[in-house]
Order: sequence, then structure tokens, then C-alpha cells
Amino acid sequence: MRPTLQFSLTLIVCVLAIVGFAGAENKPPAEGGVLPEIVLSVPENPDLQTYLGVTGKKTFTIPEIKAEVVIIEIFSMY
Repeated sequence: MRPTLQFSLTLIVCVLAIVGFAGAENKPPAEGGVLPEIVLSVPENPDLQTYLGVTGKKTFTIPEIKAEVVIIEIFSMY
């Protein structure tokens, strides 16, 4: 994958994750707990849609991403 596309994808996924967490519960999940379902908007770029495996949808959830591993970084703002 081209570095520019990979960087763009990483940036978009991070932004979408932050937006998704804005509506999440007030407290973080317990250690070893399960993340709440996060609904994300599908990127407009068709290449990114294909990369994520979410072509033809308007929204998607983390388990729908076609990947062996999905890394989610959670920032504690307070």
C-alpha cells in the first residue's frame, strides 16, 4: 500500500473513532471489558471503502472492518 494512502486511512479512522466516542458512555470500559458498539461513517474515498471492506454502506462498526487486526487507541482527556 502506498504510504500516502496508508497515512490517509489511519488519519480518517482516528478521526472517525474520535467522533464515534463523542456519543459513548461517560465512563471508559473496564479493563478486560467489551467496547461499546461504535457506529462510524463510511469514508467518501472509494479506495478507503474498499480497503476497509465497507463498500456500499453509509455506516459501519469496528467488527465489520475486513482486517486480521484492528488497533483502537483510546485517549483519556480528563
